[in-house]
Amino acid sequence: MKIEGIRGCYEKTGGMFYFARMCSKIRLEAAGKLPPDYFDMLGKGFDGRTCRYLGVNYTEVKARVLEGMNDEAVLEWCSATGRRLTAEEILIYNSFMSKRGWRDDETDEFIPGMIREYGLADDGKVVTDFDLIEVDEGRWYPDMWRDAWK
Repeated sequence: MKIEGIRGCYEKTGGMFYFARMCSKIRLEAAGKLPPDYFDMLGKGFDGRTCRYLGVNYTEVKARVLEGMNDEAVLEWCSATGRRLTAEEILIYNSFMSKRGWRDDETDEFIPGMIREYGLADDGKVVTDFDLIEVDEGRWYPDMWRDAWK
């Protein structure tokens, strides 16, 4: 489903995938523009993993976003409050996040189930959670991941 103002999984803040998406969901929810289907996972799933990796609490990140900080300032706050990531730690984070669903515990049931639910062709092109999100929101193309790593 297309959502005006939601950022994609591959958009980077400080080199990190997904962080901009998390911040955009916070802003959209506060403005009453985030569809209810998204509410259950706010602060959980990839949001929760991102915050735990940075060593911060989601509710505190949400407060910074709602104070009006831009994504870069929120990430800097996370670095100062939690932990500052090295280039290698960002690489590890991006690698994990962008490949979730590919050759892991979601490969055999979750990914195929979501492909069926979305009515997509099971042709081996959609293989990760990021792929599913990007397809659902109308941004996905087969080599999107490749472009994101450039």
